[in-house]
Amino acid sequence: MAISKGHRFAIDFDEAFPLGLVLVGEVAPDNEYQSREDRAAGRPARQRVDETTGKRQWKATVTDPNETNSKRASFDVTFLADVQPVPTTSEALPGMRPIELEGLTAEPRVAGNGEFKYQSYAFRATGFKASVSLAKPARNASTESAQKAA
Repeated sequence: MAISKGHRFAIDFDEAFPLGLVLVGEVAPDNEYQSREDRAAGRPARQRVDETTGKRQWKATVTDPNETNSKRASFDVTFLADVQPVPTTSEALPGMRPIELEGLTAEPRVAGNGEFKYQSYAFRATGFKASVSLAKPARNASTESAQKAA
């Protein structure tokens, strides 16, 4: 059985991003390219619509604190929703807030140029989860045994 190009794999947020994500800036409409002639004629920008779901596309830039390569740490996430998704957390720093995503999918892609190509993913989500834990506690055997003994 072959997997068709463009297949989106559903993935659990904690599995994809063990340390969570940080939203940088705001969620904005993902508009189609508008030529100079269209802008001069005063035509409004059209928001992209996902071909698979038929929902409007929104973009947001996020940073993965678990990524060691600084050039790959920040990337765009596409939200598929009829209305603009609103983050449920407050800002930790101006313009930055910890987030968790709902309905996360990953689509494998090839990124890079020339000889320096690498495996990448296009991430899509349906929205934000209601609660976010800022620090995920590390669990180990000694901590668990100490808790059981108490």
